[in-house]
Amino acid sequence: MGFFDKFKKKKDDLTSELESYKAQQPQPPISDEKNQKLCANEAFRLVKKETEVSCVTMELAETKPSIFDSKIGGNGYIPHDGDFPEDSKGNQLRLLAQINCTDVSLEDFPKQGLLQFWILNNDLFGLNFDDGAKQDTFRVIYHKDIDKSVTEEEILSKIKDNEFEADDEGYMPVEGEYGLTFKADTDYMSDNDCHFDKLFCKMYNRVNPPEPIDSLNDLDFDFDELEFYEESMDKSFNHKIGGYPGFTQWDPRNENDDNYNFLLFQLDSDFNNGNYEILWGDAGIGNFFINREKLKQLDFSDVLYNWDCG
Repeated sequence: MGFFDKFKKKKDDLTSELESYKAQQPQPPISDEKNQKLCANEAFRLVKKETEVSCVTMELAETKPSIFDSKIGGNGYIPHDGDFPEDSKGNQLRLLAQINCTDVSLEDFPKQGLLQFWILNNDLFGLNFDDGAKQDTFRVIYHKDIDKSVTEEEILSKIKDNEFEADDEGYMPVEGEYGLTFKADTDYMSDNDCHFDKLFCKMYNRVNPPEPIDSLNDLDFDFDELEFYEESMDKSFNHKIGGYPGFTQWDPRNENDDNYNFLLFQLDSDFNNGNYEILWGDAGIGNFFINREKLKQLDFSDVLYNWDCG
């Protein structure tokens, strides 16, 4: 079966499901709140089916990772002839996370090497609110080939205090250093994603064409009352690669711009026995996005970085 045959079959299956669903509803559809909820739940189910993708979730591990391992915090690998990345003022950045790509099995993700996320330890965690893709106070670095003769002592010798550490005002969302464990998972779009509203309305209007909506705000009930809402919110957060993002405020991307269409890395706030191990402001979350085509080319020069908190 060719690609277009598969696409046609998926479209035909969806049409059949919609027809079956509408046949079970009162005719003509009533427009009260109860019917709206029924239609909205069905639309949400269709969005879930339409957007389901593979992802990899991560959990912190109480291990001592090496400079060649996946880790959160600590010191990352730097080649013999390399140095810590710096901002335009000469301040060294600090390692937020390092992913050993052999730990991640995802389509289009690198199959080898180390992918690193560096940020400036200022009070904004290296975020530029005017341009979240400007790699100055943050940096995404990919090392395809790893030289195992590099030592941690060599890397430690390259550390220089930056202006924030000198003033004892250095900030990092990570407290300590942690290994990572990885798990293959699936994810689907929640209303955190800037593309959700348009897709949901499209599905809702197929289910209930006599009463079309243009926005979630057109519904006569709170969206968080829907059947799939809590599950979708739970899945949107957490530490992960791939899938769909979570935000405590809003998606920084433009719904009409598909440039940053792959969740390259997401790091959530993480608490253990009442003590934070990762904390973005007031229990927020951090995300890095890339265009999937650039990911395939191992081009990490254009990455959108964002973090927010409640």
